[in-house]
Amino acid sequence: MSTVDWTAWRPQAAEPGAEGLRERKKRLLRQRLSDAATEMFLERGFDAVRVSEIARACDVSEKTVFNHFPTKESLILDRGEATAAALRTGLADPDRSPVEAALGILSDELRALTAWLAAQDDPRAAAARIGRFGALIRSTPSLRAYHQDMTDRLVAVAAEALAGRGDGGGSQDDADGSPDDPEPHIAAIALLGLWSVQFRSLARHLADDTRTPDRLHDAVTADVRRAAGLLDTGLAALASPA
Repeated sequence: MSTVDWTAWRPQAAEPGAEGLRERKKRLLRQRLSDAATEMFLERGFDAVRVSEIARACDVSEKTVFNHFPTKESLILDRGEATAAALRTGLADPDRSPVEAALGILSDELRALTAWLAAQDDPRAAAARIGRFGALIRSTPSLRAYHQDMTDRLVAVAAEALAGRGDGGGSQDDADGSPDDPEPHIAAIALLGLWSVQFRSLARHLADDTRTPDRLHDAVTADVRRAAGLLDTGLAALASPA
C-alpha cells in the first residue's frame, strides 16, 4: 500500500506546545488511523475495506479504532469538529459579518490543502489523489449520508452562534434569539452552502492538472467569493435590522 503524508491537511487539535505527552500520542494515533484508512479506501473502495483491516495495518485492536472514531465513515470525514470550533469562534466575532467569518474559515481550510499540495514531491499526482478523495465521497452512499449529517450538525452550530450574536434572532426585543428561529436557521443553511461550493469547485479545478497550488487556490477562492456575493446583501440586512 502506498502512503501519503496527509498531516498538513488534517485539523490540528492543539498547538504542539499546548498538549501533553498523552494528548500527543492520542493525536498521532488518530492521525495514523485516519491516514491508513484514507489510503486503503482510495485504493480499494470504501465498502471493500473492513475496520479490522485498518486496525491490523496500524497494529492496534478494532476496539481501539472505534475508541478514536465512532464510525467507519468518520475515519475519512474527520474535519467536522475542527470546522464546528472555527464556526463558533468566527461567527461570535461582532466585528465581522457572518459571510466574512465563513469566508475566513473556508480560506484557512483551502490554504491548508493547497499548502499540502505544494509540499508534495509530485503536486500533480497529489492533486489527482485529492480528486479521487472527493470522487470517493460522492460515489459512496454511506459517505454521502454521513457528509450530509455532518453538514446538518454544522448548520445547527452556525445557527446557535448567529442567534447568540443577535443576527436574526426572530425578535428585536430580545438580545439573543433562538437557533430554531427562522432567521438564524436559514442564514446558517446559506453559509454552510459555501462549503458545498468550495467542495464542488475543488473537484472541477483539480481536474486541470496544469494548475499550480497557488492557481488552484485563486480559482477556488474566486468561485466561493462569487457565491458569497449572492449572500452578502441579504445576510448584511439580517445582521442590521431596521
